[in-house]
Amino acid sequence: MTIALSFASGTLEIRGLAPGGSPLAATDFPRSAAVPAEIAWDERTECHRAPAVAYAPIVRWLVAAKLPYEDGARRYLELEGGLRVHREARPYQREAVEAWRAQRGRGLVVLPTGAGKSHVALMAIDDKRRSTLVVAPTLDLVRQWMDLLATSFGVHVGLVGGGDHDVQPLTVTTYDSLYLHAEHLGARFGMIVFDECHHLPSAAYSLAARACLAPYRLGLTATPERADGREALLSELIGDMAYRKDIVELSGEYLAEYETECVSIELTPEEREEHDAERAIYRDFVQSHGIRMSRPSGWGEFIMMSSQSAAGRRAMSAYRRQRELAFAPKAKLEYLSYLLHLHRRDRAILFTQDNATAYGIARRFLVPVLTHQTKVRERSAILKAFSEGTYRALATSKVLNEGVDVPDANVAVILSGSGSVREHVQRLGRILRKKGDKRAVLYELVTASTTETFTSDRRREHSAYR
Repeated sequence: MTIALSFASGTLEIRGLAPGGSPLAATDFPRSAAVPAEIAWDERTECHRAPAVAYAPIVRWLVAAKLPYEDGARRYLELEGGLRVHREARPYQREAVEAWRAQRGRGLVVLPTGAGKSHVALMAIDDKRRSTLVVAPTLDLVRQWMDLLATSFGVHVGLVGGGDHDVQPLTVTTYDSLYLHAEHLGARFGMIVFDECHHLPSAAYSLAARACLAPYRLGLTATPERADGREALLSELIGDMAYRKDIVELSGEYLAEYETECVSIELTPEEREEHDAERAIYRDFVQSHGIRMSRPSGWGEFIMMSSQSAAGRRAMSAYRRQRELAFAPKAKLEYLSYLLHLHRRDRAILFTQDNATAYGIARRFLVPVLTHQTKVRERSAILKAFSEGTYRALATSKVLNEGVDVPDANVAVILSGSGSVREHVQRLGRILRKKGDKRAVLYELVTASTTETFTSDRRREHSAYR
């Protein structure tokens, strides 16, 4: 009996197997062939069912078991043409594509920012020539991908997201839009490129990835590791690690030479007194209520308890004030003034942990600021002026942490940030794109004897800083 595959709302329906229970009980199945574990009997529809992501192993299993089947699931096409623009690939880019191809066109390619991950994706799409969906975390990146694909393949590129729903053989979307439309898009692409794929293991996004049947999958990132450890899911959703190169392996020849300098900043006596007093208020509240901030639930408990009393609200106020003093003390801003003068002929990005500090620096030093509140047109105008040299510095909180190209930047100043290794590596990556004999420098300004010292130690746990 011929087995029939069909796509239904992000799953595969498999009809024609012996009904009921585990497929292992079906008499049609050869005992020598291992049955994909994802296949299960669905009582409601009286057929076998599997998540769409299992499409490729199920088809391979049917072929290996010599079971005749009709594939009514896939709705994707072969691309009519390949790349129109051919750029010479760097050796590691060719190695990356070869390694990915050796894993049946599934897996992760981990390369530093500025190393040309998107060119690897173009080569991979050209290699498989299937309808391809590129998924990116922000609309800024979606726009970059649309321009790159249109220029490279010479075709109209579709867009799903931001109010558009135009599905083409080459289409770009955001992770949010893929989650919303996966059950309709899941069968229409034979290949998916997950850009900045460290976003994928979240609960909603991973569900969307499982609802797509694309047999070819490529994940791109500079830092797959996540604080919650869910990067292990990437093997299931995309494939195993195919290729990895870190910053230290590519700097000099393919990335700009760089140096990092960690500068310890002392509080003034007045700031130190206020900082320690505010921190004591915050710590007393946390300890008296048995809150352990080292636990994943610690911050949530502090927010909840601090809202229930005047003492709690004072503790929250104290927590914020001691952070403000650590993030932007007088000496740190004076040192920033010195750095801006020292690098007055360079292009500098000033990174902060929060928008308030970014706007404060923008007002004090009269530099433009980019945050998530900045409108798209204003953001484009600021980046264009920065690229042309009209602006020599710009302040930002996190909006430039990943993805957005700022190839002319060669100086980064970290005034404050989280303890995330990924964030710190991405911020370094913003200034490493090779351009002529550019030499990059990253300054990290850390307020001594505050929690910033511990935070800095944690985020520097990467080979790029050793």
